[in-house]
Amino acid sequence: MLRRIRGLQQRHWRERSKAERVELHTVITWHGTIWFFAMCWLPLPLAGNLERRPLPLALGGLLLLVGALQCVAASRLTRPALDHYLGRRAVPPKALTGSVLLLALALALVMTLTALDGIDALTTRFTIGGALVPFGLIYALVVPVRVCLRRAGVLAVLLMAAVGLIDADVSGVLATAAMTAFAVVFSLLASRCGAWTLSVLWEAERAREVEARLAVAEERLRFGRDLHDVLGRNLAVIALKSELAVQLARRERPEAVEQMIEVQRIAQESQREVRDVVRGYRAADLAAELAGAQGVLTAAGIHCEVRDEAGGLPAEVQSALGWVVREATTNVLRHGDAARCTVGLRAREGCVVLTVENDGVTSEGGEGGPASGSGPGGSGLAGLRERLAVVDGTLEAGPAGGDRFRVVAEVPVQAAGTEWEKTGEVSGVTP
Repeated sequence: MLRRIRGLQQRHWRERSKAERVELHTVITWHGTIWFFAMCWLPLPLAGNLERRPLPLALGGLLLLVGALQCVAASRLTRPALDHYLGRRAVPPKALTGSVLLLALALALVMTLTALDGIDALTTRFTIGGALVPFGLIYALVVPVRVCLRRAGVLAVLLMAAVGLIDADVSGVLATAAMTAFAVVFSLLASRCGAWTLSVLWEAERAREVEARLAVAEERLRFGRDLHDVLGRNLAVIALKSELAVQLARRERPEAVEQMIEVQRIAQESQREVRDVVRGYRAADLAAELAGAQGVLTAAGIHCEVRDEAGGLPAEVQSALGWVVREATTNVLRHGDAARCTVGLRAREGCVVLTVENDGVTSEGGEGGPASGSGPGGSGLAGLRERLAVVDGTLEAGPAGGDRFRVVAEVPVQAAGTEWEKTGEVSGVTP
């Protein structure tokens, strides 16, 4: 049973993004508001002030039934009305017909009970509000504010006229106008403010996705520039030497063989350099990768803290750890729902350790780190382990308790070389 409850919670809450969670909370709040006003402003006043006569009792019971049907209709239209406001899909023109008829029937029953002296003046005002709010919360999302206010003004005039015909009391007419105005303003504020907040939140969510895609696109451009730098010059040399070898061969010159041997050497060198680029073995500045990770995460609205307590690492170690930072940062942006991320680099006895930890894991197993996407020489855990294996390093990644995901890369001191060992001695680290 506990496993089923945990699975239900995970499916309906933990796997949702922040925007989806806020939207779900808002929709649930609207449902509760609809039923709260209807059940508090209809049954409670009627129970204490309804005349104990057959006809008022029958009309009061019918009014309660109509109020419940209003709540059901409003609950069914809550999600379509929100989607209409957010621009996802339009509400069909006749979707509100049933709600309009129920509202008209509820107000007609209230006026009939008032005319028959079945309820007092205060109960009349409460029942009018109880009938207006469930309809208004939905209607305010479907039509523009000006249209809603204009039609609400017409409705207020009609209700004031009906109350004035039943009881020519100026205070009662003004109280009816005040209750109608309260119901309309409350409906507009409650629905429009919540929906506007959701629209801003979704816009920020889309901006964050664009930021992540731009980071990936920038990395692809950098990779393309590296390939161009490696292949451009070498291919040009190969073409020139091949052309020279052809000319020498036509003249039966022995130098043609030497030129083709040189072409073969350059082609093999280019092949090796391309493999180095693809696998990420070219030297990289780890400090630049740490600064870039902090910059891109901060720009995406994620609080990033970077602690660099190890310096003077050789180029191959910086390159391997730099790829871990880059890959983890990209996956935090693309797959997680993080609010905080911590990147730490420290010198420990016998090794250097890089730790990347973030919250916002959206499912068990976590996607907050580089846990997705693997292939030969590609990204993900497999690709990172291949890069670290060159410097005898290891990689561990997985949930770190709660909604946190942790990636730990560890490189032995022996792979770091003499320069780092001297730096470690100066900083108090004993290799």
